[in-house]
Order: sequence, then structure tokens, then C-alpha cells
Amino acid sequence: MGISGGLTTMKSFLRKFFPYILSATASTASSDEYCVYNSQILTAFTSSLYLAALFSSLIAGRLTAIAGRRVVMVTAGALYLTGAAINASAANVVMLIAGRFLLGFGVGFANQATPVYIVEMAPARWRGALVAAFQLSVGLGVLTANLWGWRLALGLAAAPAVIFLVGAVVISDTPSSLVARGRLDSAREALLQARGAHADVDAELEDILYHLEARQRKHGEEGGGGAFRRVLSRGTQMTGINVVAFYAPVMFQTVGFADGSSLMAAVVLAAINLVSILVSTVIVDRYGRRVLFIQGGGQMFICLVAVGCVMAATAGGDSGALAVLLLTCIYSAGYGWSWGPLSWLVPCEIFPEEVRSAGQAIVIALNLGVCFVQAQVFLAALCWMKYGLFLFFAGWIAVMTAFVAAFLPETKGVPLEAMEGVWAAHWFWKRFALPRD
Repeated sequence: MGISGGLTTMKSFLRKFFPYILSATASTASSDEYCVYNSQILTAFTSSLYLAALFSSLIAGRLTAIAGRRVVMVTAGALYLTGAAINASAANVVMLIAGRFLLGFGVGFANQATPVYIVEMAPARWRGALVAAFQLSVGLGVLTANLWGWRLALGLAAAPAVIFLVGAVVISDTPSSLVARGRLDSAREALLQARGAHADVDAELEDILYHLEARQRKHGEEGGGGAFRRVLSRGTQMTGINVVAFYAPVMFQTVGFADGSSLMAAVVLAAINLVSILVSTVIVDRYGRRVLFIQGGGQMFICLVAVGCVMAATAGGDSGALAVLLLTCIYSAGYGWSWGPLSWLVPCEIFPEEVRSAGQAIVIALNLGVCFVQAQVFLAALCWMKYGLFLFFAGWIAVMTAFVAAFLPETKGVPLEAMEGVWAAHWFWKRFALPRD
């Protein structure tokens, strides 16, 4: 997902596929520093993955409900492997984008099924840390991909693809998914695998079945309706982290770093993000979701405003470049221990089982849709808005953080089957919650 950021400034990559951009980087006057990488074909290389992932996540939402989480994860692994092979052997831009489309279909399938799988299998007290590990894997991939030449970096996606594919083949499906499909014996076996062969899993199985039947009864009394229709009002995030990850080397070159220094700065940024996600795995189940959302949002807001101000006040130069790097690292750290892992965790926690697949699919599709738009227009927007683009994202972070402060209840340590009670006690959402017996 993060490989495109480093590739877009690698001279060997640009020489092979975008020679006109390489020529422009050597001849552009300093007044055009914001516009040198403004190419819709270059951004299509990045954004095509997210366009494909948008559509596949919606397909995966329905497929997950019918066939279970495991089948979708196996499919994702196979798509990853094929896409990586095509990208690594690419001889032209068409092959590059074709491989990115296949990787995008894999991203959509995996991002829909994997966090849901982890949430449904994890004990409540460890749920936050285990879902944060999913984001940790993404961060590790971003860091690793920035350390290699373009062909090896693209081909390295095959390594985690094989691990993911083999792992998805050998694991069992989740008890919640199996119960929803009427496979109670298989659900009991899956619980025994997850909790231990001698664990008493009957009470947990009965709790899953009871809450599923209760929500189905309520849904029938309210006149039914498809799972997708019932959750279409959910939102997305506009932190700006995706464009920072996609185009970090471009941004650092814009503020004055040389070619090699901009790539190294992107590696430092990825490493900071990785460490901050590790921090999240330790603190998310101790301090809760709301505290991290609000603290991280405030930290990112301040940093993006400061980045915009520094870029407005300096036209390149070492002092401005180093200040932008420092602020971007602090911003990335704030995202890594808050909105990054929590944007996977919270949607999986809050939806009831019968709409969890559809809910996660819609959340992922909306996020990927925003990713596609951001990736496709960022370089043009940077050319047009310049430093104002970072103030734009800061404004969205302020809105999102205020929304969380007002409307998101704390879900730390709450069993999935008891989550309805959290919403029933909230000042706003209690009017929509399932009445308890």
C-alpha cells in the first residue's frame, strides 16, 4: 500500500516508466517546485490500487456474510500473489497499473475480512492490541518497501502474500460467522481451537447465538431491509495520512531535500510510524479508544498547521526541510497510535454480527474511495493549493476529532455480544439501540 511513495522519486523507476518527469526534475525552476511531479498517469499508478480496492471491498462484504471470513482472506492472498508477480515483471505502465489493480482487489478483500476476523476471534481484553497488530503489519510493509530498488520493492509483495495465503488456508473461520450461517458444531470447534481444548466454551457460544437471534427478531419487527442499506450512513476519515504515505519523498523534495535525502526522510517517517503503532498495541486496551482518538487528533492538527506555516514561510532550504521532517514525524506518530489502528478496530467492534460484514465493507469502501481521490488529485492539489493543502487536512482532523469527542462511546474491554448496551447508555445513540430484556 505504501510502496508508491518511494517509487515516485526513484530515478531508476522514473527513467523506465516516466522519463519526462525525470527530465522535469532536472530542469524545473525553484518557483515550480510544487508542480514538478504533477502527472495524472503517475498518480494513476498510485490511485488505481484504491479504485480496485473500493469495488472489491463491497463485493467482499457480501461474500464474507455468505461464505465466511476465511474464504475471503484466501482469495485476497491469491490476488496479492498474482498482482505482485505482474508488477515485478512489468515492462510498461500498462502492466504496472494492471498489477496494481489486482493488488487493489486483494487489499479490498483483506481489509474487509481480516480486521473483522481478528475482532471476532480475540478475547475482549486483548482485542485492541491484536487489531493494532494488523496496522503494525501494514506499517512494517511500508517501511520495508522503501528500502529497495523499484523492481525488488514491487516483487517483495509476494513474500507476505504467500504467508497470508498459507495462513488463511490453515485457520478456522470465526465462531460468530459460523453461527450466523447455522453451523453450530463448527462454531464450537472454532471456539475450542481459539480458547483451548479444555476450555468451557458453551456459555460463549450460547451468548453469541442469543444476541444474534435477538437482533434478528428486532430487525424483523422493524420491517427488514438489507444489511448494506442499514449502515450506509457511516463516515470515513480525512486525516491526510494517506497522501503523506503515498508522496512523502515528493513532499520532502518540494521543501528542499535532495533525491537521496528525501527517500531517507521517507524511511525515517515510516520507521516512526511503525514504532508508534507498537506503542498503540501496548496502550489501546489500557487507556481506551476515545483518549487515543482525541489526543492523536489534537497532535496531528497542530502538526499539520505548523507544516503549512513552515512551508509558507520558507521556500526550501535546510531549516525549512528539517522542520517539516520533524513535524511530519510527530504527526505520523500521532496517527500511528490513534487513528491508524483505531480506524480498523472501532468499526469492527461497533457493528452487530448480522451487519458486521456489510458495515466493515462500507467503512473500507468509503475510506478507499477517499484514498483514491486523494492519491489521484494530491499532486495537482499540491501544485494549486501549495502549503494550504496541509491546512485543509488540518481542518478535517478538527472536525473528525470533535465528532469522536461528542458521539463515540468507549468500547474498551466490552464483549462484542454486550456492545449493544454501550450504545443504549449513550446520550445520543440510545434512541437507536436494541432494547435490553
